[in-house]
Amino acid sequence: MPALPEGALMVASVEMYLDERSTRRIRVLWEQLEEMGVQTLATPHEGRHRPHVTLAVARQLDPEAVAEALAGIRVAEPLRINFQYSGVFVGRVVFLGPAPTPELVAHQARVWSRLDAAGMETLPLYAPGEWVPHSTVSMRVPRPLLTETLRRCLESLPIDATVTRAAVADYARDIFQEIP
Repeated sequence: MPALPEGALMVASVEMYLDERSTRRIRVLWEQLEEMGVQTLATPHEGRHRPHVTLAVARQLDPEAVAEALAGIRVAEPLRINFQYSGVFVGRVVFLGPAPTPELVAHQARVWSRLDAAGMETLPLYAPGEWVPHSTVSMRVPRPLLTETLRRCLESLPIDATVTRAAVADYARDIFQEIP
């Protein structure tokens, strides 16, 4: 694996990607926020981020080990997701929130449990019962722009989406491997 740049955050994730229409709508929101001076996921890592819902996060993940742990389940299950609200996590991390349907919650728990059973040290905030389904918009909104950012996010809703793909992603290490 390539060495991490000095000061880079070591985070890898299992991500579900959305259909083309909903991806386009979220990217338009990102563009609007960037024009306001809010850095979105469109900016870091040479724009390689795409709108997604994260199922599990770890300091690092070996894509082959993840694929092995998840053998027999479809991570890119064509789930219907309806983004209905926007929120803020500690640190002014702004996100779009999908309705936590029983199917979505059960799917995330199944993926997380398989990774846990394989001994992967995922972050506790993504454990079943702790996980908050979300699609991150910005990792640190400037305080003076927080209210306007939330207003713009809310104006973009609702967004109906369908999961179409999934991958193990670690942008700091330049790892991106699709999984079924």
